[in-house]
Amino acid sequence: MKMRTSAGLAMILLLAACARGEDAHPIDNVTVADNAAIDDTIDEADAVANGSEAALPTDAWVGKWIGVEGLVLDIQPAGERGRYVLSVTLLDGTKSYDGTADGDAIRFTRDGRPESIRVATGDQTGLKWLAGKQNCLMIQQGEGFCRDNAATPLAGQS
Repeated sequence: MKMRTSAGLAMILLLAACARGEDAHPIDNVTVADNAAIDDTIDEADAVANGSEAALPTDAWVGKWIGVEGLVLDIQPAGERGRYVLSVTLLDGTKSYDGTADGDAIRFTRDGRPESIRVATGDQTGLKWLAGKQNCLMIQQGEGFCRDNAATPLAGQS
């Protein structure tokens, strides 16, 4: 009980000093009852500062995705978290774009229009050659790319 009283008194004195605009000074022999919450907050701040944040859903998309008739989507990291270099090979050749993660999509601009890459099934792409495939991405209807090497669908598929 004495520890709670001391901690409570310290808090009251600290708040009173702040209310008067004074600098707060530590009070000797006062301990914080629960350092665990403070330590967790500090650990989370350190993780963000050191760049060890959790992976983005779109990070799992890095690599080559195969479409029909030689079409390919290649997604590579661009150095910054959530930034990608997109190489899209269509019938008229290969073009590169800068992409940015936005939740469960990668956004980019193609021919002055906003586009996005998102998770899809082969059936959702509208391409009969991809029908039945579960591990796919698509830019728009008729523009889909799949991987056969994954046993489970990507997050976001039903």
